[in-house]
Amino acid sequence: MAGITIKRYSEAFRIQVVREYEESGSSICELHRKYGIGKTTIQKWINRYSKEGVRHRLMVIQSPEEQNRIKELEERIRRQEELIARLALDKLMLESTLEVIERDYGIDVKKNASTSSKQPMKRKRRSK
Repeated sequence: MAGITIKRYSEAFRIQVVREYEESGSSICELHRKYGIGKTTIQKWINRYSKEGVRHRLMVIQSPEEQNRIKELEERIRRQEELIARLALDKLMLESTLEVIERDYGIDVKKNASTSSKQPMKRKRRSK
């Protein structure tokens, strides 16, 4: 009499199958064909060992106020990113200008340079 074969999978193997599902994007059917494991079994492993659970479509339910707030924040982020980009370009332009002045005219214009402008200015007395 032939006995029924019961397969026991190690936890490491189960985690490996779930990682393959998550990282390589393999479907449950592909894993079923590749390893000969039941689809329901793979589904249970995914529910148990996966970081995110079964792949599914994310549905976000928001109130109109929340949607408006998110749009406002996204717009604010976009404007700030544009501002940062402009400031970075301005800084680069100013630094390049200073380098050209130093190279072409031999003038040290950096903040720590000792120039005549570093000397304190004399104040004019006001007449009473």
